[in-house]
Amino acid sequence: MAIITIVGAGMMGSAMSFPARDNGHEVRLVGTHLDREIINRVRKDGFHPKLQRSLPGGIKAFQIEELEGAIDGADLLIGGVSSFGVDWFIEKVLPLAHDRIPVLSVTKGLKDEPEGGLLTFPHFMKDKMSPDKDISFNAIGGPCTSYELADRRDSAVVFCGEDPAVLKDLKKMLTTSYYHISLSTDVVGVESAAALKNAYALGVSLAVGLIEREKGIECRQAYNPQAALFGQALREMGHMLRMLGGGSENIVYGGGDLYVTIFGGRTRKLGTLLGRGLSFHDAMAKLEGITLESVAITKRVAKAMYRRQELGQADMNDLPLLKHVYDIIENDVSVAIPWKAFEREYL
Repeated sequence: MAIITIVGAGMMGSAMSFPARDNGHEVRLVGTHLDREIINRVRKDGFHPKLQRSLPGGIKAFQIEELEGAIDGADLLIGGVSSFGVDWFIEKVLPLAHDRIPVLSVTKGLKDEPEGGLLTFPHFMKDKMSPDKDISFNAIGGPCTSYELADRRDSAVVFCGEDPAVLKDLKKMLTTSYYHISLSTDVVGVESAAALKNAYALGVSLAVGLIEREKGIECRQAYNPQAALFGQALREMGHMLRMLGGGSENIVYGGGDLYVTIFGGRTRKLGTLLGRGLSFHDAMAKLEGITLESVAITKRVAKAMYRRQELGQADMNDLPLLKHVYDIIENDVSVAIPWKAFEREYL
């Protein structure tokens, strides 16, 4: 039995407690300063108010001020924060981690650099750590929603990291009859695909709102436009994977993750509102100003690609869907899918 400490009691971090506990491990769930009410409820009766499910029995719940004790003696540290909490995780959590403990991050996103670079979070964390601290940074990609993982639905993910031996240990620790784990040392490819899907899920969701604008809310869905945008998203994601140096096989994980993301959640809601005709400002106001991974990653990736274009390393005409979604967010333009820009001739 291993000791697994999960920092971040949000939906996906908490959902990771299911395969961990099902394999008999001790699980310590630590809430951030934003998760105090969640931890209080878990301590009371084991129910997670955001997942709307009871967590597995035997989980030990900790408030953020108890972090050091929760990490002490742990065999695995799971980072359960969103992309907006990565800097906090690096500053407050990693200094408490002992040498040689593996870190497994559920966070999906990329850090944009001044000259058009896009850095994966495992690489970003490693760069920020003291060189005398020996920590293995790993991450999870692939299609898996938190609530279905909590329901123990069959889910196929990929663990990525630089050390094959560590990856095999993590797989042995967390694989179950329903949580199926592939392994990859292509951190750039896996993490880029995982991050890019958030931007393109917003793009595909525009089609949902467009048909509702024409036919009325709750109308019968039109799937041809969604499928066309899905295909264009895969084309652009594949193009950027090659540009960033990731293996083309990772489009499988990005495509699967894109598929599951467009069926629900806040990103679909935002894309639907935009497609109905709301401006980005008004749509965000309707969503009460919540922060969205899809908005953050769209801005970061688009800005990096525009910088690469200035340097002669990219052409935004190769990324018309990304360009349009970015214009909607940054320049408040109305939705007008650039269908002609998607056409190709392979003659």
